[in-house]
Amino acid sequence: MKFFVATALFATAAIAGPVEVRTGTAPLCPNGLYSNPQCCDTLVLGIVGLGCEVPTQTPRDGVDFKNICAKTGDQAACCVLPVVGQDLLCQTPVGIQG
Repeated sequence: MKFFVATALFATAAIAGPVEVRTGTAPLCPNGLYSNPQCCDTLVLGIVGLGCEVPTQTPRDGVDFKNICAKTGDQAACCVLPVVGQDLLCQTPVGIQG
């Protein structure tokens, strides 16, 4: 019985290991809540994203992420759960100066 429990715990830990949004070789967004890379039309006070969408290309790093979003006039952001193009909590992606 102990073996079964230990195996189940190990399998669960292996499957649900740390989540980090990575594209290419560098992380774009931090682990946890702000793990959704988005291109937003507007960032109000740097924390509320309006008109947000997933980037049209896969960014290699933070600077590439910023450039991909800038092609359409958007701003790169790492946001909490996006809902119908609105993100209530966003922050600057890794590797991009505020």
